[in-house]
Amino acid sequence: MRIAVVGGGSTYTPELVDGFARLRDTLPVSELVLIDPAADRLDVVGGLARRIFAEAGHDGTVTTTAELDAGIEGADAVLFQLRVGGQAARLQDETWPLECGCVGQETTGAGGLAKALRTVPVVLDIAERVRRTNPDAWIIDFTNPVGIVTRALLQAGHKAVGLCNAAIHMQRKVAGLLQVAPEEVHLDHYGLNHLTWELGVRLGGPEGKDVLPQLLDEHGAALAEFLQMPQLLLERLGAVPSSYLRYYYRHDEVVEELGTKPSRAAEVAAIERELLEMYRDPSLTGKPALLGRRGGAFYSEAAVALAASLLGRETEESPSADVQVVNVLNNDTLPFLPDDAVVEVPAAVSGTGAVPLPAPAVGPLMAGLIAHVTAYEDLALEAALRGGRDRVFDALLAHPLVGQYREAEALTDRLLAHNREHLAWL
Repeated sequence: MRIAVVGGGSTYTPELVDGFARLRDTLPVSELVLIDPAADRLDVVGGLARRIFAEAGHDGTVTTTAELDAGIEGADAVLFQLRVGGQAARLQDETWPLECGCVGQETTGAGGLAKALRTVPVVLDIAERVRRTNPDAWIIDFTNPVGIVTRALLQAGHKAVGLCNAAIHMQRKVAGLLQVAPEEVHLDHYGLNHLTWELGVRLGGPEGKDVLPQLLDEHGAALAEFLQMPQLLLERLGAVPSSYLRYYYRHDEVVEELGTKPSRAAEVAAIERELLEMYRDPSLTGKPALLGRRGGAFYSEAAVALAASLLGRETEESPSADVQVVNVLNNDTLPFLPDDAVVEVPAAVSGTGAVPLPAPAVGPLMAGLIAHVTAYEDLALEAALRGGRDRVFDALLAHPLVGQYREAEALTDRLLAHNREHLAWL
């Protein structure tokens, strides 16, 4: 089995490689191809990847290349984990929105729109080359903003599934609180990427007993601290929101907090520099503990599980599907959204793709916000595909974290000024 990783020079990559090495019985990788135009980083990360495989006794090979077409040729699956503009662009995304009194964040709000505008055209170009070179390959998208990027891929007819580590991270947190094995916990995880709620917590599988009321009653304080939200809010919701919902539920407080401390981008850039120095050490044969502070917790387990299910021998006549949380077309899963929206939900994943499980009822408090952000994503994707200042402004005005004319005008000017080199239509 040949797996290619676009953006293989990322400091994330050893997390992914560690999963491939540990879980080789689940996903027997014969060749892992790391693709990245940044040759210096690729050499460093590739060297560590080979040592991780060797230390684990994995007999697969790790190859590196800056040539996309050569790297994806013959791949069974291609993972996208790229960041257009690097950490420098992320730092801007987290900074200039604050000047307008809005959240500065890399996947939502004005910063998230900037990232989508930079990213969608690049991803679509890569995906088209995958289709041209290797049309049977699955594309697994981990590139943020995952919902918008996955929708762009699916809208263009690509064989793609979106993946985020938020659900598996929450699953592991809940399992720890309940003192059960992670595989015993099934989450009724519904919404959009980075805009989800756990509407149920079931033990033993999708049909298992719902222990969400017990979880909130006995561990509400721990969850509230983990999510940086008031416990009373969780109790009022009767659900466990994604940590990203603090940008909505505590917007003004978060803006004030962000203005008084170094940005996450600056922190990550410093961590990356230290990680790359560690990766250069030929005696390092495993992912260092510091990588846990980089983000992407449990990404490798989620990626291995998804790839293994997609690359199985299942057929439409004899499916053998695993339930995993992925980003897929809505197709009436959430009846208040259009079918072509991309939702983040539990789905039965097999060699034929991902089919969402039936969703529980989603109340107006959550459904309203989901529908609002979906409308923004419609406009954001239109702006990413077609360009134009008016389309950027419309998307910003539609976003619930902006929503005011004066702020949308100012944010549009700043977004375009900071991203001119990445937007070909400018």
